[in-house]
Amino acid sequence: MAESTSAVLSPMDRRILRALQDDGRMTIQALADKVGLSASPCLRRVRQLEADGFISGYSANIDQKAVGLPVSVFISIKLERQRAANLDGFGAAISRWPEVMECYLMTGQFDFLLRVVCADLETYEHFLRERLTQLEGVASIESSFSLGAVKFSRVLPL
Repeated sequence: MAESTSAVLSPMDRRILRALQDDGRMTIQALADKVGLSASPCLRRVRQLEADGFISGYSANIDQKAVGLPVSVFISIKLERQRAANLDGFGAAISRWPEVMECYLMTGQFDFLLRVVCADLETYEHFLRERLTQLEGVASIESSFSLGAVKFSRVLPL
């Protein structure tokens, strides 16, 4: 796994990663042409980037509105206790819930920040009542509804 800093990435590795972020489905030949390598060394570099953990997988970007999940809710959670067992327990519970797209352990006033997607307010209310408020150790929940995305990117600034 990529524990090292970005300094280990060569300029060519960075070009490959930038190109793959733009289009992860391009063929090795198209990638090689784009970054200025022949196909064989390009494939070797891609395989090495995968093995080293710089590339953790490939996926399609799905439009959440198009699939009937237009509501994004950002939820700040404060736990009653901040011991490792409580933090781990909360993390384990919410990782099983498909509505939770992202979860971050935070510093500051709240312990966790979640991004949840759902079809409508009724669906969110069900999620809140039947799942989130049922977890042991949750002291407070604060929800903020997104009115729209100003910027959303999965492309890292390499």
